[in-house]
Amino acid sequence: MIRVSDATLDGLKFVETRIHRDDRGQFQELWRDSYSGLLGCRPFVQDNASWSRKGVIRGLHFQDPHPQGKLVCVLHGSIFDVAVDLRRDSDTYGQWEGIELRDDDGKQLYVPEGFAHGFAVMSESALVYYKCTDYYRPECSQTLRWDDRRLGIVWPVDTPVLSEQDRAGLLLETIEQGR
Repeated sequence: MIRVSDATLDGLKFVETRIHRDDRGQFQELWRDSYSGLLGCRPFVQDNASWSRKGVIRGLHFQDPHPQGKLVCVLHGSIFDVAVDLRRDSDTYGQWEGIELRDDDGKQLYVPEGFAHGFAVMSESALVYYKCTDYYRPECSQTLRWDDRRLGIVWPVDTPVLSEQDRAGLLLETIEQGR
Protein backbone atom coordinates (compact mmCIF):
# COMPACT_ATOMS: atom_id res chain seq x y z
CA MET A 1 0.00 0.00 0.00
CA ILE A 2 1.31 3.45 -0.86
CA ARG A 3 0.15 6.97 -0.21
CA VAL A 4 0.71 9.62 -2.90
CA SER A 5 0.49 13.35 -2.26
CA ASP A 6 1.16 16.39 -4.42
CA ALA A 7 4.27 18.46 -3.81
CA THR A 8 4.37 22.22 -4.33
CA LEU A 9 5.64 21.93 -7.91
CA ASP A 10 3.05 20.82 -10.45
CA GLY A 11 3.39 17.10 -11.19
CA LEU A 12 6.00 16.39 -8.51
CA LYS A 13 4.70 13.78 -6.07
CA PHE A 14 5.65 12.53 -2.65
CA VAL A 15 5.21 8.79 -2.24
CA GLU A 16 5.07 6.97 1.08
CA THR A 17 5.35 3.20 1.29
CA ARG A 18 4.82 1.11 4.38
CA ILE A 19 7.80 -0.40 6.14
CA HIS A 20 7.26 -3.63 8.07
CA ARG A 21 9.67 -3.94 11.01
CA ASP A 22 10.38 -6.74 13.43
CA ASP A 23 13.35 -8.08 15.40
CA ARG A 24 14.96 -9.36 12.17
CA GLY A 25 14.99 -5.97 10.45
CA GLN A 26 12.56 -4.50 7.95
CA PHE A 27 10.73 -5.20 4.70
CA GLN A 28 9.39 -2.67 2.22
CA GLU A 29 7.53 -3.10 -1.06
CA LEU A 30 9.01 -0.40 -3.31
CA TRP A 31 6.82 -0.66 -6.40
CA ARG A 32 4.07 -2.51 -8.19
CA ASP A 33 2.82 -1.66 -11.67
CA SER A 34 -0.67 -0.79 -10.44
CA TYR A 35 0.82 2.34 -8.80
CA SER A 36 1.47 3.98 -12.20
CA GLY A 37 -2.10 5.28 -12.26
CA LEU A 38 -1.58 7.00 -8.91
CA LEU A 39 1.45 8.83 -10.27
CA GLY A 40 0.00 9.57 -13.70
CA CYS A 41 3.17 8.43 -15.40
CA ARG A 42 4.18 6.26 -18.31
CA PRO A 43 5.40 2.75 -17.49
CA PHE A 44 8.89 2.48 -16.04
CA VAL A 45 11.38 0.86 -18.41
CA GLN A 46 14.75 1.12 -16.63
CA ASP A 47 15.96 0.77 -13.03
CA ASN A 48 19.18 2.39 -11.80
CA ALA A 49 21.21 2.35 -8.59
CA SER A 50 23.83 4.84 -7.49
CA TRP A 51 26.21 4.57 -4.53
CA SER A 52 27.90 7.76 -3.33
CA ARG A 53 29.86 8.95 -0.33
CA LYS A 54 29.07 11.85 2.01
CA GLY A 55 29.23 15.29 0.44
CA VAL A 56 28.65 14.14 -3.14
CA ILE A 57 26.17 16.10 -5.23
CA ARG A 58 24.91 14.31 -8.34
CA GLY A 59 22.99 16.45 -10.80
CA LEU A 60 21.03 18.30 -11.76
CA HIS A 61 20.49 15.89 -14.65
CA PHE A 62 17.83 15.74 -17.36
CA GLN A 63 17.34 14.48 -20.91
CA ASP A 64 16.22 16.63 -23.83
CA PRO A 65 14.71 15.25 -25.94
CA HIS A 66 13.47 11.94 -24.49
CA PRO A 67 12.81 13.18 -20.92
CA GLN A 68 12.71 10.69 -18.08
CA GLY A 69 10.28 10.55 -15.20
CA LYS A 70 11.98 9.12 -12.11
CA LEU A 71 10.76 7.45 -8.95
CA VAL A 72 13.56 7.86 -6.41
CA CYS A 73 14.15 6.11 -3.08
CA VAL A 74 17.08 5.47 -0.77
CA LEU A 75 18.02 1.89 0.10
CA HIS A 76 20.86 2.88 2.44
CA GLY A 77 21.70 6.23 4.04
CA SER A 78 20.10 9.62 3.47
CA ILE A 79 20.05 12.26 0.74
CA PHE A 80 18.64 15.69 0.06
CA ASP A 81 16.75 15.11 -3.20
CA VAL A 82 16.05 18.05 -5.52
CA ALA A 83 13.81 18.51 -8.56
CA VAL A 84 13.76 21.60 -10.80
CA ASP A 85 10.83 22.25 -13.16
CA LEU A 86 12.17 22.85 -16.69
CA ARG A 87 8.80 22.68 -18.48
CA ARG A 88 8.52 26.08 -20.18
CA ASP A 89 4.70 26.00 -20.18
CA SER A 90 4.46 25.21 -16.45
CA ASP A 91 3.34 27.67 -13.78
CA THR A 92 6.24 26.41 -11.64
CA TYR A 93 8.91 26.70 -14.37
CA GLY A 94 12.38 27.42 -12.95
CA GLN A 95 11.35 26.56 -9.39
CA TRP A 96 12.87 23.81 -7.26
CA GLU A 97 11.74 21.60 -4.42
CA GLY A 98 13.79 19.42 -2.12
CA ILE A 99 13.07 16.65 0.33
CA GLU A 100 15.17 14.46 2.57
CA LEU A 101 14.90 10.78 1.64
CA ARG A 102 16.17 8.15 4.09
CA ASP A 103 16.38 4.40 4.19
CA ASP A 104 14.18 4.18 7.29
CA ASP A 105 11.10 6.27 6.49
CA GLY A 106 9.51 4.72 3.39
CA LYS A 107 9.46 8.02 1.47
CA GLN A 108 10.03 8.26 -2.27
CA LEU A 109 9.90 11.14 -4.73
CA TYR A 110 8.33 10.98 -8.17
CA VAL A 111 10.05 13.46 -10.50
CA PRO A 112 8.00 13.90 -13.70
CA GLU A 113 9.35 14.16 -17.21
CA GLY A 114 10.61 17.66 -17.94
CA PHE A 115 12.34 18.14 -14.58
CA ALA A 116 16.05 18.21 -13.74
CA HIS A 117 16.96 15.95 -10.83
CA GLY A 118 19.85 15.71 -8.42
CA PHE A 119 20.75 14.90 -4.85
CA ALA A 120 23.30 15.53 -2.12
CA VAL A 121 24.47 12.70 0.14
CA MET A 122 24.01 13.58 3.81
CA SER A 123 24.98 10.27 5.46
CA GLU A 124 28.44 8.64 5.36
CA SER A 125 27.30 6.94 2.15
CA ALA A 126 24.03 6.38 0.31
CA LEU A 127 22.60 3.83 -2.07
CA VAL A 128 19.95 5.47 -4.25
CA TYR A 129 17.55 3.42 -6.37
CA TYR A 130 15.37 4.93 -9.06
CA LYS A 131 13.01 3.81 -11.80
CA CYS A 132 12.85 5.71 -15.12
CA THR A 133 10.08 6.14 -17.70
CA ASP A 134 12.56 6.26 -20.61
CA TYR A 135 15.96 4.78 -21.31
CA TYR A 136 19.17 6.65 -20.60
CA ARG A 137 20.40 8.19 -23.84
CA PRO A 138 23.88 9.70 -23.56
CA GLU A 139 23.30 11.92 -26.60
CA CYS A 140 20.30 13.54 -24.83
CA SER A 141 21.89 13.84 -21.39
CA GLN A 142 22.23 17.39 -20.04
CA THR A 143 23.17 18.96 -16.74
CA LEU A 144 21.72 22.06 -15.11
CA ARG A 145 24.31 23.72 -12.89
CA TRP A 146 23.79 22.68 -9.27
CA ASP A 147 24.71 26.14 -7.92
CA ASP A 148 22.88 28.35 -10.42
CA ARG A 149 22.17 31.52 -8.41
CA ARG A 150 18.92 32.05 -10.28
CA LEU A 151 17.60 28.80 -8.81
CA GLY A 152 18.86 29.52 -5.30
CA ILE A 153 18.93 25.90 -4.18
CA VAL A 154 20.01 25.59 -0.56
CA TRP A 155 22.15 22.43 -0.51
CA PRO A 156 23.07 20.86 2.86
CA VAL A 157 26.71 20.41 1.73
CA ASP A 158 29.42 23.03 2.29
CA THR A 159 32.10 21.67 -0.04
CA PRO A 160 30.46 19.31 -2.55
CA VAL A 161 32.24 16.50 -4.34
CA LEU A 162 31.30 16.83 -8.03
CA SER A 163 31.95 15.00 -11.28
CA GLU A 164 33.38 16.94 -14.23
CA GLN A 165 29.96 16.73 -15.90
CA ASP A 166 28.24 18.29 -12.89
CA ARG A 167 30.94 20.93 -12.43
CA ALA A 168 30.42 22.00 -16.08
CA GLY A 169 26.62 22.14 -15.89
CA LEU A 170 24.73 24.83 -17.76
CA LEU A 171 22.98 27.80 -16.21
CA LEU A 172 19.20 27.94 -16.64
CA GLU A 173 19.65 31.07 -18.76
CA THR A 174 21.94 29.19 -21.17
CA ILE A 175 19.48 26.30 -21.42
CA GLU A 176 16.67 28.77 -22.20
CA GLN A 177 18.69 30.35 -25.00
CA GLY A 178 19.31 26.93 -26.56
CA ARG A 179 15.61 26.03 -26.74
